[in-house]
Amino acid sequence: MLESVGSLSGTPWIYSQWIYAVVALSVLFDVFLPVLPSGVLVITAATAAAAGTGAAVQHVPDILSLILSAATASVLGDLVAYRLAWRGGERLDRAIARSRRLSGAQERLGAALARGGGLLVVLARFAPAGRSLVSLGAGAAHRRVREFLPWSILAGLAWAAYSVALGYFGGQWLGATWLSSGVSLVALFGAGAGAAYLMRRPTPAPVPVPASEPSPSV
Repeated sequence: MLESVGSLSGTPWIYSQWIYAVVALSVLFDVFLPVLPSGVLVITAATAAAAGTGAAVQHVPDILSLILSAATASVLGDLVAYRLAWRGGERLDRAIARSRRLSGAQERLGAALARGGGLLVVLARFAPAGRSLVSLGAGAAHRRVREFLPWSILAGLAWAAYSVALGYFGGQWLGATWLSSGVSLVALFGAGAGAAYLMRRPTPAPVPVPASEPSPSV
């Protein structure tokens, strides 16, 4: 079974301690390069962990370590993009104004954080390039870090736990084969498509409350 996972990755480092660094770097930088296969790496490493359960193989990836490394790198990447956008100045503001996706995400994020909720940050972590849009938008809008950071932590943990769970349970149930990895990736991309759809939905306008008429004087 372990040989099957090795054929999935094509590289022996999937069983070494370097896998945590590789996963962390991929997740860290995909806020700037969304084409990086960070989700694929997390799922593949989790599948290897499932394949190595009960096997006498050293350095099989640890599930908890995978979740923590991916989640920590996700939050750090968000903060780097946030700070760069915060200090971006007028050039970045003009770039955001020219981009309908960036400006729209910035407006929706501002409204969500102003209402005391940051579900948009969590959804964006699953959507393709959504993490980049929200992190840059929050920084460019100069949202307070205490408004953004807790939701970034929740988003990173949710995404990392979901991705690891897909790979691990897929490997447990379907075996460490191309089928299990394919099913896990379809589930990951399906969650991303659903998150992207929810992010694109317009925020309903608040219903105006009619002003109460003054009571007639006696």
